[in-house]
Amino acid sequence: MARSLVDLLTTHATHQPERTAYRYLATGDCDGEVQELSYARLATRSRAVAAWLQERGLAGSRAMLLYPPGPEFINGYLGCLSAGVVAVPGVPPQGRAQNHRALTRMKRLIADSDAKVILGGHEVIAALGRLAEHLPELAGITCVATEDIPDEAAASWREPDLTADSAAFLQYTSGSTSAPRGVVVTHGNLMDNERVITERMGHTPDVIARYGGEMFVSWLPVYHDMGLIGPVLNTLYLGVTATLFSPLHFLQRPDRWLTAVSRYRPHTSGGPNFAYELALKHATPALLDTLDLSSWQVAFNGAEPVRAATLRRFSETCAPAGFRSEAFYPCYGLAEATLMVTGGTVGAPPVLLESGAGEADTAAVGCGRPGEGITVVIADPEAAQERPEGEIGEIWVRSASVAKGYWRNALATRESFRATLPGHEGRFLRTGDLGFLRDGELFVTGRLKDLMVIDGRNHYPQDLELSAETSHPALRPGCTAAFSVDSGDAGERPVLIAELAPESVGESEKITDLIRAAIGDAHGLSVHDVVLVHPGTIPKTSSGKIQRRASRTAYLDATLSPVGATAAV
Repeated sequence: MARSLVDLLTTHATHQPERTAYRYLATGDCDGEVQELSYARLATRSRAVAAWLQERGLAGSRAMLLYPPGPEFINGYLGCLSAGVVAVPGVPPQGRAQNHRALTRMKRLIADSDAKVILGGHEVIAALGRLAEHLPELAGITCVATEDIPDEAAASWREPDLTADSAAFLQYTSGSTSAPRGVVVTHGNLMDNERVITERMGHTPDVIARYGGEMFVSWLPVYHDMGLIGPVLNTLYLGVTATLFSPLHFLQRPDRWLTAVSRYRPHTSGGPNFAYELALKHATPALLDTLDLSSWQVAFNGAEPVRAATLRRFSETCAPAGFRSEAFYPCYGLAEATLMVTGGTVGAPPVLLESGAGEADTAAVGCGRPGEGITVVIADPEAAQERPEGEIGEIWVRSASVAKGYWRNALATRESFRATLPGHEGRFLRTGDLGFLRDGELFVTGRLKDLMVIDGRNHYPQDLELSAETSHPALRPGCTAAFSVDSGDAGERPVLIAELAPESVGESEKITDLIRAAIGDAHGLSVHDVVLVHPGTIPKTSSGKIQRRASRTAYLDATLSPVGATAAV
C-alpha cells in the first residue's frame, strides 16, 4: 500500500512509464506549443532534483519554490517530497504591477519558513540575482534553476524515510483576513485528501477507463491549494493525465478554458466563481458553435462565494455546446484541511435555498456534503457548543486531512486546530468560516471576522456585495467589497466599494443610487458611502479573494482609485 505520493510516482513510472502525466499548453492554446511530461520522465526529473537536495544535506529543511507556470514546478515540488525536504510554494516576482506585492510576500515567506534553498526557473533565478542587493533575505540562501540539474543525478537518489506524520509542504494561506500563515501539510494529510477528492468527484476506475485517463483541464495557479491539491496532485494520485496552462493565459483570453475542455474532453475542470463569469463574457454564439462540452462531468466551483445567478447563466449560455447544469459541483475547502471538506453529488444539480423573496438568482448555494471520514459541525464560536441544524455558526472540521497546525506558531495552532466540542471525540479545526447545515448539506455564509453587526443585526458582506453587483450589469462580478465604518451618532454603517466597467463611468451617479436602493430593499440598511473604482484596484489576495480589511483601510486612508463617489450621508 502506498504511503505517500512519492510511492505512487514510483508505481506509475514502473507500470505505465510512457503515459502522459501532464500536458502543458505553453501559449494557452490547444494548437500552440504543447509540452508533455510522462510518468517516467517525471520520476527521473523529480529524483534528479531530490538527489541534488539530498547531496547538500537539506532533508528536513524548507525549499522555496519560485517557478513561472509550467511543468518545471511539478518537478521541483515532487523533487522536494522525494528528498524529504519541505516544499514552500511561492509566487515569483513577475511584471511591474505585481512585482512589489510578489516581492513583499516572497520576503515574508522566506523569513517565516526559514527557507535554506530556492528552487526556480532560469528567469526567476536570474532575476533574484539582479535583486540580491535589495533582498538581504537571500543572504546565505542557495538559489538553483532546476532545469540545470542533469538527469544523471537521479541515479544517486535515495528513497526518503517518510511517515504519514512527515511534513510534505507548507501551504501559506492567502491572507484574506490576516497575514499569511504556513499550514503544515503532512504526507498523511495529502494521501487522505486525495482519497476524499477521488471519492467525492467520482474518479472511479470505471470512469478513468471511460475517459481514457483524461481527467483534468486546469489553468489554476499551482502555488495555491485548489490548483495544486486538486488537478495536479489528484492526477498523480490516480495515475492519469491532466492538461494545464497558465492563469495569465486564461485571464488574457478566458475562452481558452472552454476550448481546452472541448479539445481534451476531461471529466473534471473548475475554478472560483469569477472564472465562470469571465468565461461567460467570452462565450459568444460563434465560439459555442465550435465547442463540445458534453464530457464535462464535474465543473467544480469553490474558493469564493458560489453565485446562483452564475450557475444559471453559465448553464443556459453553454447548453448549446452540451454543458449540463448537473455538472456544476459547488464545494468547500481550505488550506488548513489540506483542501477539500465538502462537495456536491456527481450528476445531481446544485442544492439551492431560495431567499424569502423567492428569487432564484439570489438563492444560497449548497457546497455539498462532507467526504467519508470527515466530520463537519456548526458551533457557537463563543460558547463552543454545537448549534442545531439550520442555525448559523462557525464551521468546525475533524478529519485525517486536517493539517498539523501553523508553522512555528503554537498560539495560532492551539486556537484554530485544538478545539473540543461536548458530545464529540477528538479535536476540531476552527475554520473561521460561518455557515449552517440543512439535511446534511453545508451552506457557507461568510467569514467570522468579516461579520458586520449593524443595529444589533448580523449582516454578511457577501450578501451585500451580491445585492450591489446585481443592481447593474456594469458592476464587475466578484469585484465588490462591503464593510462597516463608525459613522458617529448613527453607529456602524455599511460602505460599498465596487469596480465599474470603464464604458459606464458616465453612469456612475445612477449606478450609485441603484446600489443604495438595492441594499435598502434587500437588507433594510442605509448605506453610509458608495465608492465606484477603476477595474483591478480593489485589494485582493494572490488567489483572487476580496480583502475586506485592506479595502476598509484604503477607504479610510483615502487611497482608493475612484471613478465616481457619493458624499457620505
